[in-house]
Amino acid sequence: MGRAWVTLALVVASTVVGLMGTDLVLPAVPLLPDALGGDASGAQLVVAAYVGGSCAGLLGFGALSQRFTTRALFIGSLISTAALSWTCSISPSLNALVALRAVQGAAAAGPAVFAPAVVKVMFDEARAMRALGLLGSIESLAPALAPIAGAVLLSIGGWKLSFKVLAISAGVLAVLLLATNRLPQVDRRVGGSYLGLLRDLIFLRYALSQALVLGGLLTFVFGMPAVFVRVLGGSIVDFIVMQVSAIVTFMVAANFAGRAAERFGAERMITLGTMLAAVGSAGQLAYALAGGAETLVITSLFVPVNIGLGLRGPPGFYRAVLASRGDDARGSALVVLGILGAAAIGTALVAPWIEEGTIPLAGVSLVMHAAAAASLALLPRLNVRPAGA
Repeated sequence: MGRAWVTLALVVASTVVGLMGTDLVLPAVPLLPDALGGDASGAQLVVAAYVGGSCAGLLGFGALSQRFTTRALFIGSLISTAALSWTCSISPSLNALVALRAVQGAAAAGPAVFAPAVVKVMFDEARAMRALGLLGSIESLAPALAPIAGAVLLSIGGWKLSFKVLAISAGVLAVLLLATNRLPQVDRRVGGSYLGLLRDLIFLRYALSQALVLGGLLTFVFGMPAVFVRVLGGSIVDFIVMQVSAIVTFMVAANFAGRAAERFGAERMITLGTMLAAVGSAGQLAYALAGGAETLVITSLFVPVNIGLGLRGPPGFYRAVLASRGDDARGSALVVLGILGAAAIGTALVAPWIEEGTIPLAGVSLVMHAAAAASLALLPRLNVRPAGA
């Protein structure tokens, strides 16, 4: 394995640690009131505080990237995550844990900000899109596998063990990155700003379409456990089947996307993936409006959405970073923040009507996919001439 791919593996592992900060801890949340005092609603803030802190951290690391080196911020993020995770494991109360989780989420956001920009620096466009496909594939496994690992850790060592595992993982990765000393400096632009990026129509073309496609998908995913169990008379197994199918198809498409973009052009793959996701979502809504309730049909209709995201995800994110024009860390931060924001807004919109089944979920998801397609149609393209474009 080449040195660049060793560095990529450490970068990917670091982003997974940030993702696991939510999913690895989830199984322990119901037990926290008994262990630390408080109530169930307070325990839910353990998750919400981490997500809120992560959003603040994304913006913070993007801004700090202009003042400090990528290596210092990336490794500093891991060291801080290790220290805060261990401190979480010795929290004396639920309120203290909630406060620590907000800071932990902010500290752990560093790798998510820098990973796409690091990939851009290390590889040419074709290999960068393949690397981003690999990054997306591995990250897609975290929400599926981390809760299982968290449940095992909970049975072995109680609620504290998940935080200790996070601490050890982040610490080991920091040491390895220090030892290898191969983390490159991402591109920086003097005078860059978040406001400047938000005014840039070319950047918005890629950032908005990426955030809306993934946000629409996540809105559907977040609502389906309740729909399967409470509305359709199914079980959580139906949701697991849908998720496994979604993850597998996304991984296959994402790892094919780089080669496809090299052959057919990145813009074609971005457009094709966006339209395929919209068609799948439209089919889902049509089936719901027709009264369809077969769980396997719902799962089948969700497959094109994941294929579409897989095809457009790597080239779309890469083009968003390119469109940042040297303000790479801020650009990455805005894309990830846009994804989180789109998913949060979509989930909030459908929440009052979740008992109505798949119609509101598919409807909101379709609106997001249509808006993504509109952003591609209305906003200007990036004027580059990489191989295969």
